[in-house]
Amino acid sequence: MLNRTLAPESKLVDEISFIEPLKQVLDNGIPVFTINAGKQELVRIEFIFENVNWDPSKPLEAIAVSHLINNGTTTLTAKEIADKVDYYGAFLQTEYGADQTCVKLYTLNKHLNSVLPILHSIINDSIFPEQELVIFIQNQKQSLQVSLQKNDFLARKHFANALFGDTPYGSNIQPSHYDDLKRADLCDYFKAAYKPENCTIFVAGKFEETEFNILNRIMGNGWNNDAASVGNKFNFSSIHKGEILVERPDAIQSAIRMGTLAITRNHPDFPGFQVLNCLLGGYFGSRLMANIREDKGYTYGIGSAVASLKDAGYFFIATEVGAEVCNSALNEIEKEISILKDELVQDGELALVRNYMLGSMLGSLENAFSHADKFKNVYFSGLDYSYYENYIKTVKSITAADLKDLANKYLNTDDFTKVVVGKK
Repeated sequence: MLNRTLAPESKLVDEISFIEPLKQVLDNGIPVFTINAGKQELVRIEFIFENVNWDPSKPLEAIAVSHLINNGTTTLTAKEIADKVDYYGAFLQTEYGADQTCVKLYTLNKHLNSVLPILHSIINDSIFPEQELVIFIQNQKQSLQVSLQKNDFLARKHFANALFGDTPYGSNIQPSHYDDLKRADLCDYFKAAYKPENCTIFVAGKFEETEFNILNRIMGNGWNNDAASVGNKFNFSSIHKGEILVERPDAIQSAIRMGTLAITRNHPDFPGFQVLNCLLGGYFGSRLMANIREDKGYTYGIGSAVASLKDAGYFFIATEVGAEVCNSALNEIEKEISILKDELVQDGELALVRNYMLGSMLGSLENAFSHADKFKNVYFSGLDYSYYENYIKTVKSITAADLKDLANKYLNTDDFTKVVVGKK
């Protein structure tokens, strides 16, 4: 009989294995990276396009194209596209990011030959019907008006704009920007961005030679988009340092968002900085949660994160607290950072963070799709799987002295941008 009074033995994660992708190329030059794994006859195909032709006077072009790209072609209406995809039990979605835009398809292998022509039509022949654009503008303006009443949304918006200015990373979108959207501009952007030279395909699932040949036959030729484009490239150095207060006299809670520009995934300190971040505010057992939530009761939740974009990295802390304790919460946050800079982390706490981070990494590799996601992270940073090997090695070996040095190197609160929306 199993003795359930005894907890199972715990031990540090020793080794994490990654599935190497197979690289192939379509006839039109598009690179295809395939994670061929799993027993189910299911595949996910992602067409990822670099964002291009950034124009600060038209900040919504790429976003609107991403939202409306499957809303009609010269041969298919939005309803016909939706009905055809649904008929084959497939799922089609688009995702906009500050650096890339993705058109993603989930389908059974047996329907690949039928569903891919629909996708081919979408990314080659979208026409962005005027009626669909009008509906999009109306819905998005209403959604933005609602969001602008939320303190946490305003804090995130002001923080990003203070760090990144009027770029895709921090553009200060206003309702009037939706009124400026023109169908002709969307068509022009679509032809410049959604073309083979600007595309990378990532495939995950049961995908072998037969499936690749279908993909190549349908998507490897016949692309009409070939307008000139310039890849987005940004430099960030001068940011707003200090406090930004957006007063809302009736606020019951105040939203806090604070942080600074930081290193990207390419920097050798990045894995160590991730350990430091986890310790400070990166998981439920972090110091910020223990202090601000558990001890003081100022908030339901608080966290910190490090983010790596193509042209910048940044570190931030975010929470919402009772308006009457906003100042106290800010002081406690800075106190926790100061402790990290002045005192060595105890062995037990560091061991807990190590276990959490390695366990999270292992748990995030549950299927072919998640393996593909891990590969995309390093691919778009110009890295390979040696990054993860170094990450795991760093998590296992980093010392308390290393963390103290990193805190002093990267967590200078005098250089932080501090946004408070509500009452202080």
